[in-house]
Amino acid sequence: MIIEKHDLHHEFPEFADEIRSLKMNDAHFARLFKKYHELDQEVHHIEQGAENTSDEYLDQQKKQRLHLKDELFTIIKKSKSTC
Repeated sequence: MIIEKHDLHHEFPEFADEIRSLKMNDAHFARLFKKYHELDQEVHHIEQGAENTSDEYLDQQKKQRLHLKDELFTIIKKSKSTC
């Protein structure tokens, strides 16, 4: 089974500069980015079989990751439009 990468740099390569800038200059974005990265790592480990959890827990973590990604993308788009 091929497991996809979901880190923001793979998800939004066209916004690499904005992501880098926001991580350095926006504390709220940096906090959300860190939380997203940690959650993505956890989901990745579960999907690889390195951790055993219930399907419900994995689904919950994936939903939380998606919510964070949406929130981060909104901030990225706002940042892009103000440049």
